[in-house]
Amino acid sequence: MDMPERADRQHSDGGDALTAGCLLLLVLVADAAAGFLVVLLLAVRGLGRMGAGSGQTPAGSLPADWAPLLCFGALALAVGATGVLLLRLGHRFTGAVQLVFCTVLACHALGSWP
Repeated sequence: MDMPERADRQHSDGGDALTAGCLLLLVLVADAAAGFLVVLLLAVRGLGRMGAGSGQTPAGSLPADWAPLLCFGALALAVGATGVLLLRLGHRFTGAVQLVFCTVLACHALGSWP
């Protein structure tokens, strides 16, 4: 009777690894799409600022641009919340990857402080 329990346990461990791998892939693709959206938003915003400033005379320094800090900070917050949620659900590896990615984004956000 001990053998079927081991076989069931091994099968569920393999299924859990497959589920965790698919979940990691899904979360990373979603994070990459959100990151692409942030980069696209900042690029379009930068192009708009360049076009608007070309016809004006320089009256002084430009005001501080908080958009990169806010965009990357919001993305880091979303990635961190997802990582904590995954850790609470028991997906340790996926949650740890998310938290590392959150740390990288937070450092990038702090690096773009005006």
